[in-house]
Amino acid sequence: MKNTSSQLVILDRDGVINQDSDSYIKSPDEWIPIDGSLEAIGKLTQAGYKVVVCTNQSGISRGLFDTDTLNAMHEKMQHLLSRFGGEINAIFFCPHTDEDECDCRKPKIGMYKEIAKRFDLDNSLNGVPVVGDSLRDLIGPVTLGAEPHLVLTGKGLKTREKGGLPPYTAVHTNLAAFVNHFLNIQK
Repeated sequence: MKNTSSQLVILDRDGVINQDSDSYIKSPDEWIPIDGSLEAIGKLTQAGYKVVVCTNQSGISRGLFDTDTLNAMHEKMQHLLSRFGGEINAIFFCPHTDEDECDCRKPKIGMYKEIAKRFDLDNSLNGVPVVGDSLRDLIGPVTLGAEPHLVLTGKGLKTREKGGLPPYTAVHTNLAAFVNHFLNIQK
């Protein structure tokens, strides 16, 4: 049975779609997809799901890269995705640091509210799967009704070990494992 509340899947970027770095991903050359992630997004796209990326990108405020460089990273991602029939329908990013005290930096819910608004979900993410590799990716959207999914790539292993995950968080080896599980239960 198809998920009728939404045909939307929200993904974190670094550590979920592409390899992460404690030194930040600062250029298209440093943006390297995790094995199987692009194919997984292609499967979601081909199954009729809209895929949205929701990502903190404080490297902009830190002066490590600018929005043009971020856009170039995302153009690379979209180009590579097209080879697998995949598409990212929207990318929401927060350029701020924690010190900026904005309402968009995860774990705050500003970006998630914008996603709900953009996709006409009445300020709610009920039943929408949100996939991340850190606690900050999951705790905000859960307050809006999203289904939390942790992947063990990126910071995922450390996140699982640390604990404190939202109730009913499903844990998957990687994005490909999440997509296979998700599409199988949607049949």
